[in-house]
Amino acid sequence: MNKVSFFTLILGFALLATACKSGINSQTKNTPATASTLLETRYKMMLEYPVDSLSMPRSMNLKSNLIKKVPSRDWTSGFFAGNLWQLYRLTGNSEYRKQAEKWTPFSKKESVNSGSHDVGFKVYCAFGEALKVENKPEYKDVIIKGAETLCTRFNEKTGAIRSWDFNKDIWEYPVIIDNMMNLELLFEASRLSSNKKYQDIAIKHANTTLKNQFRADNSCYHVIDYDTGSGLVRKKTTLQGYNDDSVWARGQAWAVYGFTMSYRYTKDPAYLKQAEATAQFFITNKNLPEDGIPYWDFKDPSIPNAARDVSAATVMASALYELYGYTKNKSYLTYADKVITTLQSDHYIINPKINAPFILDHSTGNWPKKDEIDEPIVYADYYFLEALLRKKDL
Repeated sequence: MNKVSFFTLILGFALLATACKSGINSQTKNTPATASTLLETRYKMMLEYPVDSLSMPRSMNLKSNLIKKVPSRDWTSGFFAGNLWQLYRLTGNSEYRKQAEKWTPFSKKESVNSGSHDVGFKVYCAFGEALKVENKPEYKDVIIKGAETLCTRFNEKTGAIRSWDFNKDIWEYPVIIDNMMNLELLFEASRLSSNKKYQDIAIKHANTTLKNQFRADNSCYHVIDYDTGSGLVRKKTTLQGYNDDSVWARGQAWAVYGFTMSYRYTKDPAYLKQAEATAQFFITNKNLPEDGIPYWDFKDPSIPNAARDVSAATVMASALYELYGYTKNKSYLTYADKVITTLQSDHYIINPKINAPFILDHSTGNWPKKDEIDEPIVYADYYFLEALLRKKDL
């Protein structure tokens, strides 16, 4: 029995449960053997996907069978290489490593792209995962170069890294909660280079986010717009949530993940406190379905008929496995385990007859733009695999 089968079998027996069908009409089969077979089929399709620097798989429309393929400048470009590295660590199969080595260099040029705040996603999700397997100087160099580039988007007055450069008629200096995820690139660059500059900027950004991005109930806004003259907040708004005061599910997951990760590097108790507070808001929310897979926005008025977001669930599950390690709060472990159990079913794992380099269905990309709704999306797979690795490490 190979490592994938053994791990999935053990996980299935340990976590076997019946997923609640809230908002889901399909009957699910949730047995260890079924999950193992389905996952191995999906993994193999990722291995066989043709290598092409301009065709990184981002998402797929299962109705038209069209795969959305992107070049390195897309914010999701580093995830597929990261998925292959993680599959190598999960399975021990050297074929995944060989493919990962082919895909990873495609994101290298993004380490000098100062026009994007997502250098962390594009560079670290590929090269950071590579470095966990192969201690190559060239991998370290790309990470450090990427951090140097990301720092050019930092503004001392606002104390934050600028997110978008578009829609300048709408906002002056937008900072999104997603930016917390890009801080890992900075923290790692400081560790690799012994240059405190990168970590100092990461801490300043985290502190600014901590001060301004959260509501009294510990949910977070998607976008905070700053005045570059005074450094003060101009407005609190959204681009991907239902409205400015709604609760975009993936944004909450980014927040918990980002502050848990920041605590890992700094041991600042304020970061741990915020991660726990937002985690509690998420996992105890009255609008969270019993199977643990959230609606794309907790305040969508169409609930329970709103779209789900598997990506929000996998980001949160991965974050909570790490948060559990620091706190030993079993409610975090319970939620993360529930998500992993729920997702290992034939409702969420893509049908083996569909030839595509993705694992999970039912993620929501950008609901306001009606883009990537209820589809497989590459970053949902990335954090699912990361959650499996973190579960295994526990």
